This record gives sequence, structure tokens and C-alpha cells, in this order.
Amino acid sequence: MAETVTPPDSPRTTGHLLASLDPLLREWLPRQRWFAGKGRPVTGFTPVAATELLPPDGKLGLYHLLLRVHQPSVLGAEPHPGDCYQLLIGVREALPPRLAPALIGHVQDGPFAGRTVYEALYDPRPAEVLLEALRTQARIGGLRFARDPRQEIREGLVARLMTAEQSNSSIVYGDTFILKLLRRVEPGVNPDLEIPLALAREGCPRVPAPTAWLHAEIDTESYVLAVLQPFVSGASDGWELALRELAKGEDFVAEARELGRATAEVHTALARALPTTTLGPVQLRSLADGMTERLAAAVQAVPGLRPYESGLRAAYRALAELAAGGRTWTAQRIHGDLHLGQCLRSPSGRWSLIDFEGEPARPPAERRLPQPPVRDIAGMLRSFDYAAHSAGSPAPHWARACRAAYCRGYAEVSGRDPRTDPVLLRAYETDKAVYEVVYEARHRPDWLPVPLSAIRRLAA
Repeated sequence: MAETVTPPDSPRTTGHLLASLDPLLREWLPRQRWFAGKGRPVTGFTPVAATELLPPDGKLGLYHLLLRVHQPSVLGAEPHPGDCYQLLIGVREALPPRLAPALIGHVQDGPFAGRTVYEALYDPRPAEVLLEALRTQARIGGLRFARDPRQEIREGLVARLMTAEQSNSSIVYGDTFILKLLRRVEPGVNPDLEIPLALAREGCPRVPAPTAWLHAEIDTESYVLAVLQPFVSGASDGWELALRELAKGEDFVAEARELGRATAEVHTALARALPTTTLGPVQLRSLADGMTERLAAAVQAVPGLRPYESGLRAAYRALAELAAGGRTWTAQRIHGDLHLGQCLRSPSGRWSLIDFEGEPARPPAERRLPQPPVRDIAGMLRSFDYAAHSAGSPAPHWARACRAAYCRGYAEVSGRDPRTDPVLLRAYETDKAVYEVVYEARHRPDWLPVPLSAIRRLAA
């Protein structure tokens, strides 16, 4: 095992560096797709950790930062200490034109006065520093780079940043690996590493096995920061593939069926690999109450939901009534945020599931709770609906065919068709649609008609 140990972080790396970056980051952070606190000003930063990866004495300096970002609380919300974000900051005398989109700003004072700071992931050299640290299992300050010793990481792989909008950042190395760098991080176990490792132990081929990972040990807490996995070269993103088929007037039935089979294989493996539990009346009542509370909050945030509130509540009442009657369901670890964009089809036609982080807006402890598999299924059914309404003209018949095929494929592997649990499926699909309405109203108002069309159907 190779190990690199650096001296403790210098004051320049922490206090002086952060003071000089403060005014630049207040402007830059809210513009990033992965920044969760949009709509509220940034009022300050608290350093969690700052690590020098490359000294700034040469052409390029590189710093790894964990920053707690302070913002005013949302009206009525509990006081919050601020989200912690992971940043990789590059320092240069001047940016070459190819790095113009990465610009954060020009430092006015402090140790780097007159120099330029930028988002380092756009730059192949800093990205290659990360891969080399993973390959050699380096220890740099509080950062711990670890890997599966059974998997080889070759030197000299060229890095490129994936520019698709997402809640994290991804770097592809050659056509061999993809590194997912988590942006908003919290201490504790992260399902995006935990679940793929568990599935790898089970030999489930539907999820790429982690090759390496980065975590930080800070005081008594551990943060998972990045996961390196094999890159499926030539793979098609499920969302993009569905939209292409729609544009050509082709159905997606065969692919939806295969996706159902893939989902069932992952659920079956997870039930073997990690503990399961039974949800009884008390847990199910709590589940229905939580859905009802989220609906009430959503109606306050998006008044356009109010005409449908009574019909939507009926879905949750039906679930509570089943719970009161003694109905139980098995709960297990699931994907937690399953949709077409979390699925990849290889050139051979095989589907894989990726991104097991769960819904980033929910606390990590909640994302790791066992849940009914139908929650994942509801997410995928909503995704087919989204695709059908993203075409030039809505294609509800296309979505219905995909939904049916997906459920059939799931039943072929699991032995149980999700549609045989209509009350639980409707409750979860309703809860997801309500979440979508709030999200679109805040972030993409032009998309609001898509979940509202489902709301009308589900409330009927």
C-alpha cells in the first residue's frame, strides 16, 4: 500500500485562503446546478476542512475544501447549521480560454492576490491528481483515498468532466472509470457507496462495483466524498434513450420490460444482502401521516394544488385504513430515487442501475431506512410519465404501455406484479407527484404542467 502524508494544513490554506475566497464564493455558489440553497442569499462560511493537494508555488495550485454554507432559514423551518459542500479550487495566474467556464473569480487580497481561482474539475490535471491518489491509496491531511485491491487502476488515463446537469459532479477517465464527486455531504454512511458494495458482495451484475472511494476523517466524524466505478462505455442514459424513441414515434415497451427485470434483480439482491423488516400498523400509519404532512406543506407552497387536495388525501387515507385493518408490508433497502436518468443501457442491451444516493434533500439516516420496494417502482412510473409529456406533444398512451411493461418485467423476476398493491402504489406515486410539483414550481416553472397532469389523474 502506498501512502502519502502531508504536514498539517497551514493557516494560509484555511483562514487566509477562505477570507480571500469569501466574496467570490458568495456569488459563484448559488449559480451552480448542484447548490441546494437557491433563492436565499449566502451569508457566510465556516470551514470544516481545507487540504492543500498541490502547492500554489508553480503554475497550478489545488485545494480541497469542505465548507459549511450559511443562509437565512426558510420561513417556518427549524434553524439549520448550514449545508456542507465539497469544493475543489484551482489557483492559476490566468485561465487559458478552455477553462473560461470554470472561472470563480480574481482574488483581490490575501496570499493569492492577483491570481485567478476556478472550479478545478474542468481542468484535467487536478482531476488526474485525484485518480493518482486513489490508485496509490494516499492519505493527505484528513483525506483518505481507498480502493478495492482486486481492481487495477492504470496510470495515465485522461480525465474529462461530464457537463450534464446533475446534483453532483462526475469525471470520466479514458473510457475506463467514472468518478462521482458528491457535492453536498454529511457525516456518516452514504448509501451511494454502501449499497453498491453490498450488491458487489452479492455478485449482482446490474450495478457497477466500486473500484475506489474517497472519504474524510474529521475529528470524530467520517464523510464519504467520492466513488470511482467502472465506466460503461457507449452506454445510453435511459432518459435520453426514451426521448429519442419518442421523437421517432417508436414504443419503449421492450426496454421498459427489461428495466422492470433489472429493478427486480437489484431489489432481490438487496433483500439478501441487507436486513429487511416488517411494516406494521404503527409504521404504516406514520408513513401515511408523513405523506399527508408533505401534501399540506406543498399546498401552502404551490396554491395550484389546492383544488386537488381532497382527492390526493384520499390516497393516503386508503393506506391508513389498510394499516388500521392489520395489513403489513415488507420493507428493505432500495434505490431511493429511481427514474430513467438513473439507468444505463450498454451497447449489448443490458440495463444497469446507478446513483444510489437517494433523494439528496432528505437526511442520510432517512435515506438508509428500509422501505417498501414499491417506492422505487412508483418513481420509475412517474419517470415514464415525465418522458411522455416531454415530447413535442404529450403521449399518455406511450406512458401507459411503458408502465404496464415495466410492471410485467418486474413480476417475471420477483414473482409479484406491483399493480397487485394498488393502494400502496397509488400512495407512493401521489407522494412523488406532490414532491415534483414543489420542485418544478421552485426550479423549473415551465415543467410544472407535467406533474400537475399526474396530480389531476391521481386525485380523480
